[in-house]
Amino acid sequence: MYILTFISLAFWSCAEPSERTAPDPILSPDTLTYTNPVFEPVLADPTVVKYGDEFYAYGTEDNWGEEGGYHLVPVIKSKDLVNWDLVGNSMDVKPSWKERGGIWAPDVTQVGDQFYMYYSFSTWGDPNPGIGLAIADKPEGPFIDQGKVFDSKEIGVANSIDPFYIEENGKKFLIWGSFHGLYMVELSDDGKKATGEKIQLAGNHLEAAYVFQKDGYYYLFGSAGTCCEGANSTYKVLVGRSENLSGPYIDQDGKDLMDSDSGNLVVGTNTGGNGYAGPGHNAEIVTDAAGQDWLLYHGMDKQKPKLDNGTNRRVLLLDKLSWTNGWPTVAGREPSTISQSLPVFD
Repeated sequence: MYILTFISLAFWSCAEPSERTAPDPILSPDTLTYTNPVFEPVLADPTVVKYGDEFYAYGTEDNWGEEGGYHLVPVIKSKDLVNWDLVGNSMDVKPSWKERGGIWAPDVTQVGDQFYMYYSFSTWGDPNPGIGLAIADKPEGPFIDQGKVFDSKEIGVANSIDPFYIEENGKKFLIWGSFHGLYMVELSDDGKKATGEKIQLAGNHLEAAYVFQKDGYYYLFGSAGTCCEGANSTYKVLVGRSENLSGPYIDQDGKDLMDSDSGNLVVGTNTGGNGYAGPGHNAEIVTDAAGQDWLLYHGMDKQKPKLDNGTNRRVLLLDKLSWTNGWPTVAGREPSTISQSLPVFD
């Protein structure tokens, strides 16, 4: 998803990676509830995959400064989506098919017995960013780069970042884009190159695409607004739906997601001076053993929106996703800041 980039370029630091256990979220004495955030200091543009009885989440390359040092696509793991441990870096070696840039907004999916990570390779304002693929045999990595899938010039879409992988009818597809349209293209059988013609799914107000299937609909989630302005960030998650993967995607008011003012609000910035600014770039929806859907996404504590090195302190947030008349929202359409019941897993 992303994000969507860093304003700080500090991730090129030569600081050694710092392996540590993340601070536990605030739990009640009986450990049946939690309070956001579920991981800090940073897990921007998250993606999550389940393997066995554990969840693995990944985020954008970042320098956590005094709160953890440099991480090349950090990976964390949890059994309950709430208590996360830092595993380390999911890549041992940074991709080199571009001269400079960060590895942003990874999207990890189990494909057969392997794990595919589609990632963005870009700088802020990059005239020709691109999307690459790395593959691992284990969810914690190491992910080995397979090279470029395409860049903006090759695919004909400016700011080609924020990949999302999906399969349908035995075919592989990639959805991507950042404020220059959301697009979809079929991939080769090995997932390493685009084939066929691209299809536009949404307009220029969205990035960080994610598609979730439910009750005969495809729900296209995207993030709108500014991702990376600390407490002033306006990022938010919007959604539309379609009966077909290729669209058209329509919001609850009947507006096509191609329109700049379209999309139903799923979650946005908390009102008032507290809570979280710029919540967005959601990960994959997780359904627990009780049938409750959960949404992981990043946001910035308004009282501590940046690290000491100036990097946006995009913490990992978790909230229940409720469905009303076929449309998803987080309660109050803003991040929770009070105690919530834990997800239920066997």
